[in-house]
Amino acid sequence: MKNRRSFLAGMLAAGLCPKPTWADAGSPKFLTAARMSDGGHALVGLGGKGAITFRIDLPGRGHAAAAHPNRPEAIAFARRPGTFAIILDCLSGQPVNLVEAPPNRHFCGHGAYSADGELLFTTENDFSRSLGVVGVWDASKGYVRIGEMSSGGVGPHDMQLMADGQTLVVANGGIETHPDSGRAKLNLPTMRPNLSYMDPLGRVTDQIELEPEYRRNSIRHLAIGPDSTVAFALQWQGNRSQRPPLLGIHRRGIAERLLAAPSDDHGRMQGYAGSVAVSGDRTKIAITSPRGGVLQIFDVAGGSYLGQLHSTDVCGICPSGTGFVFTTGTGLVVELNGLSEAWRVRHACNWDNHLIHIA
Repeated sequence: MKNRRSFLAGMLAAGLCPKPTWADAGSPKFLTAARMSDGGHALVGLGGKGAITFRIDLPGRGHAAAAHPNRPEAIAFARRPGTFAIILDCLSGQPVNLVEAPPNRHFCGHGAYSADGELLFTTENDFSRSLGVVGVWDASKGYVRIGEMSSGGVGPHDMQLMADGQTLVVANGGIETHPDSGRAKLNLPTMRPNLSYMDPLGRVTDQIELEPEYRRNSIRHLAIGPDSTVAFALQWQGNRSQRPPLLGIHRRGIAERLLAAPSDDHGRMQGYAGSVAVSGDRTKIAITSPRGGVLQIFDVAGGSYLGQLHSTDVCGICPSGTGFVFTTGTGLVVELNGLSEAWRVRHACNWDNHLIHIA
């Protein structure tokens, strides 16, 4: 595979072959970050059965990535709070650009491309003013920063492009941080998470806040479901004896729904949903908890709880087939149909928090 990538990269440089696609990079289905068995960190491509299609070394621990919609290129974000992200050519296996946050900013671990791949949007913290920002970068011209807009809240984390190809939805977690304080949460008594919808001009067209009793329920990660439904995963910052819901569903114009498993199963989540995904057939939603070692599945239409699966340090999850693929910190990659395993493989690495589906 490495020789094939090198050959194609050389042909492309000489102008002798068409522009490369993800197929030229081994047709990976998923992207994820990992700590490898040699102690290094990498961005890894995974095939449909969990085989590693490529590995690109990173200078430090990664968090999430975003895959370019048209060419075999990805951006890998450092673990929050990070001030850089790396653009990677997944054909040559080489970094091709470094995106650095402006002064008084840090990235928040996530980003999204525009539908045509011309623009990159990044969630950022303006820590000098304790405000959330969405940075705008021209991906067609070497990732030059061309603007920014308010995220609509504090502590933006995940961000997704809606099915209309125009609207961005941002998970403003409500948590204030500062690089001088590491990952310390500085405003828990006053935090106000929200879900914000933005048009291409940066105008907030819709926004929801949770009820006051849930103001410490940080909205962290997102998945887009059928009919522009947004599923959001929550992380509770309050008293551990309380057990608020950790999954929300929202559709613009309709009040949000918060979902939770029955008491004993819900308690296994330990107040922390690490990632969320809508199934490949768009009928189910899954959330994961690496703290509890549990994955829970709900019905999209009615919100009913369908059951759970136990797996140590499970976190990354995304759609596959009619169900899901998930990864664990113990090196597992597993495909689920319902609550049954279709296949599993284990690699000598520790997968990080998120698994990104390549459309």
